[in-house]
Amino acid sequence: MSNLMKKPVLQLNASYEAIRIVSAKRALTLITKGKAFVELPTKIQVYPGVFLPSVIRLKTYRHIPIRLQLVTRKNLYARDSNTCMYCGERFHGADLTLDHIIPKSRGGDGSWQNLVCACKKCNHRKADRTPEEAGMKLIRRPLPANINTGRHVLRSMGLEVHEWGKYLYADSKGEQKLQFA
Repeated sequence: MSNLMKKPVLQLNASYEAIRIVSAKRALTLITKGKAFVELPTKIQVYPGVFLPSVIRLKTYRHIPIRLQLVTRKNLYARDSNTCMYCGERFHGADLTLDHIIPKSRGGDGSWQNLVCACKKCNHRKADRTPEEAGMKLIRRPLPANINTGRHVLRSMGLEVHEWGKYLYADSKGEQKLQFA
């Protein structure tokens, strides 16, 4: 049952705008407190007559400020598509690390623009040097975060769940798609 409570659930605002991905436990808490509706249930029954939600929608509109907490491991992996920014290979799980472009020992911070995904081999090879000093080239330098960055990251993470596409205005290939019903 505890693994079920960690399943991802897409949280929508009352206006159907995707806000974030929450755990099933958090989603059920919002539903129980009367703050959200089940917009799309799964076929998994957690209690008699209660199905695990896949998508929930808040009952009242919440103003969501520009997301400032973008710098999480999960968001950085999504931004870089689980790809090492030095060798270009895709990795999953513990084989992928985060690398500071400007090393922390030289004043580099943990910002959106200074962190990239790197495989263990490339991260070890670069060590405590800049990419130029290590003779390595970044495939793509991270762009500064802006108002659309949070939406892009949410869409990237959400496309793993096929039925969320219509709520993220994207098709299964991640291409933007507007639906008017």
